Amino acid sequence: MTEKFQIAVIGAGPGGYVAAIRAAQLGFKTVCIDKRETPGGTCLNIGCIPSKALLSSTELLARIKKDARNNGIVVSDIGIDFLQMMKRKNEIVKGLVDGVSSLFKSYNVNYKKGVASFVGPHQLQVNNEIIEADYFILATGSDSIALPGLKFDERQVVSSTGALSLNKVPETMTIIGGGIIGVELASVYRRLGCSVKVVEMLNMICPTIDPALSKQLYRSLQKQGIEFMLSSQVVTSVVQSNEVILTVQQENKMQNLSSDVVLVSIGRRPYSQGLGLDKVDIQMDKKGFILVDGSFKTSTSHIFAIGDLIDGPMLAHRASAEGVAVVESIKGMPSEVDYLTIPNVVYTNPEIATVGMTEAEARELGLTVFIGTSYFKSSGRARCLDETEGFVKIVGEKKSGKLLGMHIIGPHASELIAEGMIAIQKRASVSDLASAPNAHPTLSETIKEAAEAALQ
Repeated sequence: MTEKFQIAVIGAGPGGYVAAIRAAQLGFKTVCIDKRETPGGTCLNIGCIPSKALLSSTELLARIKKDARNNGIVVSDIGIDFLQMMKRKNEIVKGLVDGVSSLFKSYNVNYKKGVASFVGPHQLQVNNEIIEADYFILATGSDSIALPGLKFDERQVVSSTGALSLNKVPETMTIIGGGIIGVELASVYRRLGCSVKVVEMLNMICPTIDPALSKQLYRSLQKQGIEFMLSSQVVTSVVQSNEVILTVQQENKMQNLSSDVVLVSIGRRPYSQGLGLDKVDIQMDKKGFILVDGSFKTSTSHIFAIGDLIDGPMLAHRASAEGVAVVESIKGMPSEVDYLTIPNVVYTNPEIATVGMTEAEARELGLTVFIGTSYFKSSGRARCLDETEGFVKIVGEKKSGKLLGMHIIGPHASELIAEGMIAIQKRASVSDLASAPNAHPTLSETIKEAAEAALQ
């Protein structure tokens, strides 16, 4: 049996399902194929959404423990129902996944469950069926990278997927990798009472963000009881029936760490294997990333690749933007992705959110920059929220006065960063931010004050 479509999207994550829906909106006969029973990809099913649900639940727990009495709220018995917490997480996931399925039905996107593999330039095999299409969009995402000798069993040695589906809170956990996923999940389990150690090869955590924010977050997480071993690496590992023993080298010292659960969070690799790409002459680099041009075309012009499959930050909203850009370009519409306007967020407490260039990146380009910083401890709204930790850092370019970057560590940074994103997108100046009449009292006033500080 053969079915014919105009656009076939392989992968139903934030890149794939957004691309499929946009294609259908523009009148293309569209099919979206994914190996999962439900659409949503890693993000909705086992990544972004379930992790943020657990971060929200555990943040509420931490706030009650820390701030309830100071706010005149007496809570006599604080306990944890971990199974209910997981149930809530699963219900949130199901609701959003069902929403994507409903959108597929509303826009007549044909969703097929199965593993897709090219058998010809315009043909895919999905189970026992052949799918033909004029254009293909590859959006299969990425997988967690394992360490040699530490195979994922998702019980004692877990990826982020397993860490989001444990059936009880472990007493001890070692996390290998101090990137964004590592510190977020460290926060979840530390708030639940688990003893957490993070082993990071570099001398800082979250190395992709501005160093000033990284240092502040490091100090904050330490105060919350998370232990860090920086400039360290795992050299041997032994998995036993009731513990995992790691030998960790820090400079010239060796130390054995025993823990109930080890989370390996050292990065993700593109899911580009098994797609039959060799049959359609798709070129990849040594890391398995698919090579594309500025329009996301692969070496075969009617096949496009987006999201985690191509080099760049592995962000759901980046993949969505690329999916829309590809479909609109196929339609003949002008569309592009401005990567300077794509924010990055760390959902710890305090939150971190950044957009645009860091100070170091701007200087490396030879730009003359000016900087402004304002602290949340001066914010009336932050004081009312009992969340005064952190600051806003503004990076501007002297010659034009334009905003180059905004970097926030503090309360609701993930929401506040939208102001910086829009400002960079619209090529606004730092003086535009400084002159904006922000409501009072709000956290956004700290952005205005950072811009004012930059202009002094």
